[in-house]
Formats: sequence, C-alpha cells, structure tokens
Amino acid sequence: MILRAFIVGLVLWAAPLLAAPPDALPDGGSAVVTSVIDGDTVRLQNVEADIRLVGIQAAKLPLGRKGFAKWPHADEAKAVLEDLIKGQRVTLRLGANPKDRNGRTLAHLVRADGIWIQEEILRRGMARVYTFPDNRQLAAELFAAEAAARSAQRGIWSDAYYAVRSSAPERLAMDKGTFQIVEGRIADAANVRGRVFLNFGADFRTDFTAVIAPDAMSLFKNAPFDPLALKGKVVRVRGYLRNYNGPTTDITHPEQIEVLP
Repeated sequence: MILRAFIVGLVLWAAPLLAAPPDALPDGGSAVVTSVIDGDTVRLQNVEADIRLVGIQAAKLPLGRKGFAKWPHADEAKAVLEDLIKGQRVTLRLGANPKDRNGRTLAHLVRADGIWIQEEILRRGMARVYTFPDNRQLAAELFAAEAAARSAQRGIWSDAYYAVRSSAPERLAMDKGTFQIVEGRIADAANVRGRVFLNFGADFRTDFTAVIAPDAMSLFKNAPFDPLALKGKVVRVRGYLRNYNGPTTDITHPEQIEVLP
C-alpha cells in the first residue's frame, strides 16, 4: 500500500496497529525503503517525496552542498539507518506538520516488527533529539532514548564534537552557528516587553542567554514549567547558537528546554 494520507492532503487518525508510541499519530501508509540518503532521510518505493525522520537530527553529510563540512560519524549514522530499514517495509506516522520547507515528508517510521526507528537510532547514539514548534510529539520518549545513549557514551556521545556544552560564554563563542545542547544554571529570568530572557550569568551582555520571543510564549501555557520561574534551576537548552550580547539560543517551543532535577 503506497502512502496515501499526505498525498491526497487528508490526515486520518488510524486505530493503533503496533505497540510503538507513534501509533497514536496520523497514519501515512506504508512502503518499502529503497535507499538511505543520510542518517535521517530515506526514499520509499513509488513515493516521489523524500522522507525526513521527524524528531531527530543525525550527523550531516554534505550531499552536494558547497563548502559544507561533513559532521563526525555521518557515514556511520547512514550505515546504521541502512542496516535498520533498507529494503524493509515501514509504516509512516505523520508529524503535526507533515511537510518541511524542502518538500520532504516528515514522519516517524515503524518497522513491521514494531521497532520505532527514531527511538532505535537515538538509543544507538546516532542522533540527537531535534524538535520544532509544529513537530514536537513524543519528545519525552525521544529524550529518554537520547539520555540512555549519552550516559553509556554510545555513538556520537563518545565524541567531544557532540558533547553537552557548559554555559561558559568563552567556550560557546567557538560554536557560533552550530546546533548545541547547553547545560547550566539560570541566574535570572526576565520578561522585557513580552520577550523572555533566560540569563545564565550575571552579565547579560556577555553571558549565554536563551531567548523566548513573544509569539512563542503561547506554547508555554501548557508546559510543565513556567519560564519565568526557572531562576536558580539547572536546565539544558538545545538549538542553534548565534551571537547577540554574547552567545544566544532562540527558544521557539518548550521542548527545547529540559529542567534537570
């Protein structure tokens, strides 16, 4: 059966067929994996659009992009995904937004034996959790798989390139423009004209800051924490780093913040 829901533009809620957590998500049909492009992108038989495994980010290959440096373990990540699903039939469970800006279908993949591919890749240490405001389902389950691999130093977690960063601004300055997981204690939390600033040091002009824009605050209404109550808490935040009054990460949804015990 070829993919149907997203092709015709309809998303139907299907009754659970497998034991994997994605079963509660919209059914995108099933098809055979014909090729693996990289550690989180595949092609399916008789399906025009590439499939991007939503919720994770594997080590990236250049894929023809001029000047793009291959990330460490990118070849290994592709090989692991090939071993898991190439030539096998998978069921697609669609994200809240089933298409990305490049026209790829965003989906969770489940093998016929019930293996949830995203969870397995994270468990093997071949990717990091990577969510978006319109695609953040199952984040708790994905974080648990990532944490287990990181604790065991499996895959990418044995490489300093992917290590969780401290919030020290001197170190983060070297990571500008890259996706990082940063851990530290929030020194202050402030709302300035609707924009929330989570400051990780005494000097907001130089220390690491996570910023929540006003239009993103609505997503925090049902979050398990209030961003303005995080002062003194140790957290992990994930996202791309930019430089504005010191290293900064833009927070667009609650799943970018993990409040640690």
